[in-house]
Amino acid sequence: MNLFGVMDVSASALRAERVRAEVVASNMANAETTRAADGTPYQRHHVVFETAGGDGSFGQTLMGQMSDGLGGFSNRLGEMQPRLSSGFGSAGVTAENGAPGGVAVAGVISDNSAPLRRYDPGNPDAGADGYVEYPDINPLTEMVDLMGATRSYGMNVSAVQAEKNMVSSSLDILK
Repeated sequence: MNLFGVMDVSASALRAERVRAEVVASNMANAETTRAADGTPYQRHHVVFETAGGDGSFGQTLMGQMSDGLGGFSNRLGEMQPRLSSGFGSAGVTAENGAPGGVAVAGVISDNSAPLRRYDPGNPDAGADGYVEYPDINPLTEMVDLMGATRSYGMNVSAVQAEKNMVSSSLDILK
């Protein structure tokens, strides 16, 4: 992977975390929405990420990246492969053609959990028994998700800044 490929990976992560933060904000904004467009309570949404560009496991990607040009070290990596290829999921960094991968949003899915029922006979959305169905959204869980998205976003911004500094330093050396 070249130096600019790292920036592409960080940029994909920035886009994915922005989508995650927007979905969490939407969940928080609709925590009290008792009637969505389809007449049912709002349903919590989750963002699903996928590997962009690489379709192998983390271990396979690591093996491919580290065995190129490392001579004897690749023999030791071969011994580690059974441990590397299990348990890490698919988090490839580069595609088979050498293009940078990163992360992509596979989709936004709805949570199918049952709505919460609260007794509020004065509410226009109350049923015959006086209960209103509210979305099963916990503000604490949403805040933790938002904090995670914010921190991931910040770390990727730091990675982009560090790379910009490396490129700038490289150009200064060439002067």
